[in-house]
Amino acid sequence: MRGKIQDAVASTVVAATPEEVWVALTDPALIRKYFLGTNVTTTWRVGDPITYEGEYNGKPYQDSGTILAFDPPKLLKTTHYSPASGLPDAPENHHTVEYRVTEESGGTTVTISQGNNSSQEEVDQSTATWQVVLQNLKEFLESRP
Repeated sequence: MRGKIQDAVASTVVAATPEEVWVALTDPALIRKYFLGTNVTTTWRVGDPITYEGEYNGKPYQDSGTILAFDPPKLLKTTHYSPASGLPDAPENHHTVEYRVTEESGGTTVTISQGNNSSQEEVDQSTATWQVVLQNLKEFLESRP
């Protein structure tokens, strides 16, 4: 049923430039500050791996993916696989995660879309998680001097 379920989508407007948002989306030291303590490792080159490590609900995790698109400061797209899903590490069990950065009057819209979801429950849970990440990103960027 994967692929036939809608994408999980979360969006927010940040009082920052697209370039400032882009740096926050791609600098591992900054990502850690707003993305639930996640440590990200990658070269940001299309086709190269990306890993996410951290702790969630008191349990360590190491998720992985591949960079699919990297177009500063507009678009970042990756695959994402989490062993916590309980599914085998196979392409059909990987999500796609797309970060779109769009300049608006008075700020920048950041939209995260997660595709290849397996159920509406997964869409709802992922939407809520991405909304928390975006709220943290917004607060982080808007509180900087």
